Amino acid sequence: MADLVRQAALTRGDQPALRTRDSVVTWADLDDRVSGAAAFLAPLGGPVAIALPNIPEFAAAYFGTLRAGLVAVPVNPGFTARELRHVLTDSTATTLIATQEVLDAVEGPVNRVLATALPLSGTVTPAHQDLAVLLYTSGTAGAPKGAMLTHRALLANHEQLGALSPAPVGPSDVVLLALPLFHAYGLNSGLGAVAYHGACGVLEDRFDPAATLALVASTGVTTVVGVPPMFVAWSDTDGLASAWAGVHTAVCGAAPLPVEVARRFSGTTGKPVHQGYGLTEAAPVLTSTLASPAVKPGSIGRPIPGVSLRLVDAAGGSLDPDDDDGDLGEIVVRGSNLFEGYWPDALDGPGADGWWATGDVAYFDEDGDLFLVDRIGELILVSGFIVYPREVEQVVDEYPGVAESAATGIPHPYTGQTVKVFVVRSPGSTVTAAALLEHCEKNLARFKCPTVVEFVASLPHSATGKVRKSALS
Repeated sequence: MADLVRQAALTRGDQPALRTRDSVVTWADLDDRVSGAAAFLAPLGGPVAIALPNIPEFAAAYFGTLRAGLVAVPVNPGFTARELRHVLTDSTATTLIATQEVLDAVEGPVNRVLATALPLSGTVTPAHQDLAVLLYTSGTAGAPKGAMLTHRALLANHEQLGALSPAPVGPSDVVLLALPLFHAYGLNSGLGAVAYHGACGVLEDRFDPAATLALVASTGVTTVVGVPPMFVAWSDTDGLASAWAGVHTAVCGAAPLPVEVARRFSGTTGKPVHQGYGLTEAAPVLTSTLASPAVKPGSIGRPIPGVSLRLVDAAGGSLDPDDDDGDLGEIVVRGSNLFEGYWPDALDGPGADGWWATGDVAYFDEDGDLFLVDRIGELILVSGFIVYPREVEQVVDEYPGVAESAATGIPHPYTGQTVKVFVVRSPGSTVTAAALLEHCEKNLARFKCPTVVEFVASLPHSATGKVRKSALS
């Protein structure tokens, strides 16, 4: 991954690598910035945490970290100080590259580097480092964990997607980069794909439907990598058809796209929205309707080339894709794009045979196309971002006057799901919903914050004391 920018600079140095609303960075310019960042970071050591919005400095910091032979730790710049501390401490990051606002919120022994202060050029001799990125994601228990992705895994996903016909991204494409670059989807399927193919990325940090459509039209975007809330908003925005005239490929992932939205969008633009499925631990794409003969409403397609996938039933047996009975099974995958396990001990990664259980449930239709059903666990999916209920509950429970809480996901027309929290007050407590929401906003990223609070006299428990969330409504 560290060589991609240099290769693009050598072959198309005067071509645009990144565009913003008011600037253009060529591949030669970006290569200089990456070298400057690498020379600056190499003596500081790593891992290097990067908490930045979608700006050119993110690309310089990310590829500069890799060129220096260090491990990058992309972090949501919207995290609270509490959440930042967890990632910085767990990853053992020695350096944090961020905006001034984020730097002001951080305490502890870490080198604080303002993104705009990174050198614009420099020289460095990179050291080999197989591990490239730690991407923090909520697993099945506990606080967010760092998925260990190697250079091999990141590159493998581009090779796999490149084997599709047609491939979603090529050297002549202009790719909309409106997904957060700290997320696996935006980082590798967006920015990584642009660098891998020497294409051009159009950076957009604040998603506004009308403004983004205008940007798509004015910059000649040909490929859109998005999530359901973007397509939901665009489908109700004037000017969609004309803005989409030059777009040849649109892909949607991270969460299911409502069937009615996909139909409305395609009806307006005359072009399909290809849907896929992936996970941070898979760098991230595993399936796509680009691998299917046709786009089916609600389907996540078929495994992309180089990815093996099977559905395993409760008894451990594999379901036959040729059967048309729609039996449900857990998605189990194998491929060179899979992670090594979770930081720091590579636990819970693929088994000795290379297979890894995703925790997601799906079924095959009569043609062998996949349809995602649900997660085995209780994770909440808000705009494609995973919310771990226990993390929300811990924040709510620490507020004075709260005896117990339970966080669940409820349907939301725009974000897919939103967080609802059931709260039991302590005896004599008069704690209000407004106070709890304000407390959560101070301690949780916006997408994790509850939007609905319901006070209840008690929570239903199992015989072992576990809250039975299936009984909450």
